Amino acid sequence: MVCIDRERARAAFLAYVDAYDASNKRIALKIAHTYRVANLCEQIARGEGMDEEDVELAWLCGLLHDLGRFEQLRLWDTFSDGASAEHAAIGAAVLRGLSSSSVPARVSPAEYPWDAPHPPAPAVGSGAIESFLQDRAFDDMVLASVECHSLLRVPQGLDKRTRMLVDIVRDADKIDILRVNCENSVQTVLGVSQREFLQSEIGPGAVRAFEERRCLAREERLYPADYLVGMALFVFELVYPASKRIMRDAGQLQRMLVHPFGVQDEFELAQTRETWSRMAKVLAEYLEEA
Repeated sequence: MVCIDRERARAAFLAYVDAYDASNKRIALKIAHTYRVANLCEQIARGEGMDEEDVELAWLCGLLHDLGRFEQLRLWDTFSDGASAEHAAIGAAVLRGLSSSSVPARVSPAEYPWDAPHPPAPAVGSGAIESFLQDRAFDDMVLASVECHSLLRVPQGLDKRTRMLVDIVRDADKIDILRVNCENSVQTVLGVSQREFLQSEIGPGAVRAFEERRCLAREERLYPADYLVGMALFVFELVYPASKRIMRDAGQLQRMLVHPFGVQDEFELAQTRETWSRMAKVLAEYLEEA
């Protein structure tokens, strides 16, 4: 039995994001990212031979995973969790029918240097999980997939099915984040000039994460090139073989390893060139063998 009414879920998502300015390029970017991640979740689930109910649940979890990004942008004008609040926690609060103000913030919205007043908030309760999902038996699994999708490490203690959905969303999100970053300039993605990027070092935390074959923690990113390394390291933590095949076939990682953010020139520092070349070789071989 199919447990998800996709038309209902899509309508509820559109009703929620209608409160935000879709002419804002970053809002439009997140809406498009949401749909792609939902579709990737479906592809991964089908690629792993999961049953139809789990395929549908995976799709819904993908649709809802970044619901908190819209309030984050409205209140702080940023997608940086470090300069605002955890977007995953905001999304879970929205799904629970709570205000985004219930989420602890690293920076108060009132302290953020906006040039204009905040746009009005959507009504509290708008975006609640019952507007997306008629069968409430799946609430906890969906909420966990939203809360855990951007954590550096998934917490212990999740049941097998919930962990499966969490891992699918995390894989799909990594695949599409890489696509977005591969197709945009270094200025757009990192907020630094091409010259600053090419003059960058690669920090010890990024090297350590590479050697340990894991993703990079926020506090380990010291230099612009560290962000590049962090994105490339996504491949080491993809859980499902189907996810690795999708990433390999898409070709974005391979392009980023050769010309990151479309930059044709090499890094200026010899140490950065040598370190990145060594990393890129290993990453390319790992993906090819996946």
